[in-house]
Amino acid sequence: MLNKKSVTDLAVAGKKVLVRCDFNVPMKDGAITNDARIEGALPTIQYLIENGAQVILMSHLGRPKGEAKPEFTLAPVAVRLGEFLKKDVLFADDAEVVGENAKTMVAGMKDGDVLLLQNTRYRKEETKNGEEFAKELASLADLYVNDAFGTAHRAHASNVGVSSLLPSALGFLVKKEIDVMGKTMEAPERPFVAILGGAKVSDKIGVIENLLDKVDTLIIGGGMAYTFFVAKGWSVGNSLLEVEKVELAKSLLEKAEAKGVKLLLPVDNVIATGFSNEAEFKTVASNEIPDGWEGLDIGAASIKLFEAEIANAKTVVWNGPMGVFEMSNFARGTFAVAEALTKTDALTIIGGGDSAAAVIQSGYADKMSHISTGGGASLELFEGKVLPGIDAINEK
Repeated sequence: MLNKKSVTDLAVAGKKVLVRCDFNVPMKDGAITNDARIEGALPTIQYLIENGAQVILMSHLGRPKGEAKPEFTLAPVAVRLGEFLKKDVLFADDAEVVGENAKTMVAGMKDGDVLLLQNTRYRKEETKNGEEFAKELASLADLYVNDAFGTAHRAHASNVGVSSLLPSALGFLVKKEIDVMGKTMEAPERPFVAILGGAKVSDKIGVIENLLDKVDTLIIGGGMAYTFFVAKGWSVGNSLLEVEKVELAKSLLEKAEAKGVKLLLPVDNVIATGFSNEAEFKTVASNEIPDGWEGLDIGAASIKLFEAEIANAKTVVWNGPMGVFEMSNFARGTFAVAEALTKTDALTIIGGGDSAAAVIQSGYADKMSHISTGGGASLELFEGKVLPGIDAINEK
């Protein structure tokens, strides 16, 4: 997976280069509320401009489900991108994505020009990796660059389909993701600590099983911890519980023990009378959650336990919050883990999604070694899976 061509391996001068970006930015009332993903794409775009390419960009936004819906237009992205690049970014507003408008504009491009196509998910063939749509996209360009890590775990027309039709390479953003996370999973500096949180064990089964073969310590927090509590014979009140996964949790606890992996669960929890920031709350030991209460965060003793483990680590991978960090009364555990990561000299990798949001919200984002731009894609990397969007790119 690490021997793929990079954009620097392509001769781009005077060529039309089609670039798959991840411009799936949050929007409110037609305005972009966070432009980090646009900023993330800039190094690849700027490299192509400086090296005389004609740059054709494409991305999805939201879930228009194969229809041209105005609320999912990429027009605001073209404007914001132009501000970042300090130059006009052309926008081809075709409902069918590759329409007469786009073809005419692409034909008239000069070296250094940048053009953005309309939302690739306006076409239902995009998510089905439809061959016809992939051919239409490929017909616009000479070369293809994939710089969208957020969709690398999906086989779509704009990443997998196109890459089989044009000479292809990875952009700087995807290359960094693969270099940092791929190499970490293959040869981590030890002790290697993984922290998993989030709501469900079922979302992370493959990840836990793969990590048990690689890590020295596995820390489990968040909603998924309660299924493990029940596996240990404790009652969890109204806490989140996947009854059908209790036997699996038991077997994972046994597997960790057999492999000599330290598996740490919270020793105390902040519990509440309801799922609300206004609910009454208190801290109790993990095996003393009363009926009628639900666990919404890890407690102070768990924070201390986890902090000590993080302090010893040389590599830390974190995916999933420790509690309902969106509610201020139940955010302490998640933010404490984020802070602990800033105090270690370990390589710290945040696996996208909610953990990335929590780290950004905590104000510690700039202190992390690497924050992944793809939640689902990073999870599949941690799971040891091959990502189709990367697998399809030409080898060096």
